[in-house]
Amino acid sequence: MEIHIGELTHPAVITLLAEHHQDMLLHSPPESVHALDLSALSHADISFWSVWKDNELAGCGALKELDRFHGEIKSMRTSKNFLRQGVAKLLLTHMIDQASTRGYHILSLETGSMAVFLPAQKLYQQLGFATCPPFADYQADPYSTFMSKKIS
Repeated sequence: MEIHIGELTHPAVITLLAEHHQDMLLHSPPESVHALDLSALSHADISFWSVWKDNELAGCGALKELDRFHGEIKSMRTSKNFLRQGVAKLLLTHMIDQASTRGYHILSLETGSMAVFLPAQKLYQQLGFATCPPFADYQADPYSTFMSKKIS
């Protein structure tokens, strides 16, 4: 598998991000969906990566700089054809490494609180994330679980 920076204009990426947003709306009311659209993912404070295997999109994710020492994982999604093949772990490990290289002290994320999000929560826990209070501009929300990891 190869990790590429960007590719936000690739049709497969656009489709995967649209699926991601629609799937989030199946599990949370619109005001509790924090997935970023293409425009937001294009901002200068966000780095976006896509994972490819044999020219097929396997997944994507983004790293948002909240401040000089704090980053946030955004828009993590694995393509249906690549579920349970290590795509999310590969990408998350890459983003943790990027956060460390950038000098972040903490890396945070928001994910859903329902049972469908338990596999993602378990992956985050395996890689050192623990639940935390809401961060940045987030508010407590029964549909959200907040997690963070100290970066050394």
